[in-house]
Amino acid sequence: MASGLREGMAAIARQGLRQPKESMLETQSRKNSLYIGIPKEISFQESRIALTPLSVALLVNNGHQVIIESGAGKGANFSDQNYAEQGARISHDKKEVFQADIIVKIAPPTMEEIELMHKGQTLVSSLPTGTLKAPYLKALMQKKINALCFEHLRDEGNVLCVVRAMSEIVGSTSILIAAEYLSSVTGGKGLMLGGFTGVPPTEIVILGAGTVGEYAARTALSLGAEVKVFDSSIYRLRRLQTNLGNSRVFTSVMQPIVLNKAITTCDVVIGAIRATHGRSPCVVMEETVSRMKPDSVVIDVSIDQGGCFETSEVTNHKDPVFRKYDVIHYCVPNIASRVPRTASYALTNIFAPILLDIGDMGGLMNMAWQRPGIRDALYIYQGHMTNKDLADMFNFPFKNLELLMVSNQ
Repeated sequence: MASGLREGMAAIARQGLRQPKESMLETQSRKNSLYIGIPKEISFQESRIALTPLSVALLVNNGHQVIIESGAGKGANFSDQNYAEQGARISHDKKEVFQADIIVKIAPPTMEEIELMHKGQTLVSSLPTGTLKAPYLKALMQKKINALCFEHLRDEGNVLCVVRAMSEIVGSTSILIAAEYLSSVTGGKGLMLGGFTGVPPTEIVILGAGTVGEYAARTALSLGAEVKVFDSSIYRLRRLQTNLGNSRVFTSVMQPIVLNKAITTCDVVIGAIRATHGRSPCVVMEETVSRMKPDSVVIDVSIDQGGCFETSEVTNHKDPVFRKYDVIHYCVPNIASRVPRTASYALTNIFAPILLDIGDMGGLMNMAWQRPGIRDALYIYQGHMTNKDLADMFNFPFKNLELLMVSNQ
């Protein structure tokens, strides 16, 4: 009898193998199929894209539609064909892309792009508070847009996931930039970062022990440089030293005498101090920069929040440096766009699961109700300002997001 059972099971298995692939695939019936639009970035030197081709394939295979403006992935070296092969629809009409229910982009939309958006749309983008204007927010509220600022997105561990991902990239890249401008080919003093037998190592000072500072220190140490990290928080300094597991890194609180001595004798200074609200603190005065060694390199990562060097001025990727007191200053706000393909992979790992969850949970409102990290990122909901800081900054009426969601249920 056991033999007959085995033969019967084998026959069923053979029958299953003879079935066409289409009949073997289970078609999922979705309650909420998303229509996602990826417009081409038009902001100055923004080369990243929110979704890579493989993430588009994941979304399409889960029953969602993705429309991408032609050339949107070119800056990150993704072609239209790469996206089309994974199921995306390529459009040459920006208006058509902005008809999608969810718009995902890196830079915030321009006023002209907001005009193309429709009532009740969901927007996922950055929100640079340093350059934010009241008319931009008013335009979004008038169209009752649900707007998420991805800098405020938090994951299950309550970590600002996008900020951390970009900070990791920026921290490592800042050291590679420093190595480039220490070279005599770019007008530097002709130094390598690493120490070699009989040759003292290059000295690097890092201001700030956050994620940028940690990854800058990690990269610099791996290249053999001598690293000193300054921060106002003992907790952050201890965490950095623990994470690096390296006793070779020197840490100190912001003692002015010690800090000024370190800056005037080093070869590279990385400014990575960020403010929780408003402008980053300016901790290095012009007089200190004037006493730095000739051809030293200053990289102000905090320039998008105002900068932490008194001599900093905003530059760009085409003209990234200037000299002041014979010190090379690199003050590009968007360092991650220097490596847009890597940055796009980091971003898509965050955005794709969020979009899938919005579909699986039956919409943005259901997801926001269940995920506090999403609620933190929603600054406009159905035309109401739900971010207290922005409401106070521009004198807009503030609405509590949780109360709004309860009243709409």
